[in-house]
Amino acid sequence: MPLSTPAPRREAHHRIIDMKAYAREDGLFDVEAHLVDRKPFEFLRRGNPVPVPAGDALHDLWVRMTVDQNFTVRAIEAASDVTPHRVCKEAETTLQAMVGERIASGWSSKVKERLRGARSCTHLMELLIPMATTAFQGITGMDRNRPLAADDRSAVAKIDSCYAYGRHSELVMRLWPRHYQPRQADTDPGPSPTRA
Repeated sequence: MPLSTPAPRREAHHRIIDMKAYAREDGLFDVEAHLVDRKPFEFLRRGNPVPVPAGDALHDLWVRMTVDQNFTVRAIEAASDVTPHRVCKEAETTLQAMVGERIASGWSSKVKERLRGARSCTHLMELLIPMATTAFQGITGMDRNRPLAADDRSAVAKIDSCYAYGRHSELVMRLWPRHYQPRQADTDPGPSPTRA
């Protein structure tokens, strides 16, 4: 384990989220997500006197989102194999609100705006947010052998998109020297000391 040794503890919950992107033969891309929640102890659901046995799934949910090369959502389907309540399965169709939308800057806000609260299942809605990143990784990864020129729009879009691609980083200096900006020395001396 790469993390430091934890304090003494016991497991309280186990969530597994698995996502994959696929290139389809028709030129579209499928992104699939699978979420499973389990407890290591017997668990009572609200409104249901029958406990969920330790290790059994509380949630077992699937989402498939189909997107095109321009990251426009063409189709979404969901399947709720295990849910805490029967009514939860009705939320599968609510994800249709995102069909026709483009995965781009503001995607997370748009998903939350359209599907938050009673408009959808919280777990299905939350899966759509990292599915966007999985779509980018899958689609752009198919074209990874093409070098990005310094003036390429996709190269410019990378600048400041994360810590590694910060305009002050060694990586940007190496890949896109035209966009590199060395860090400026902090010239602010800070507040003057107060005299008592």
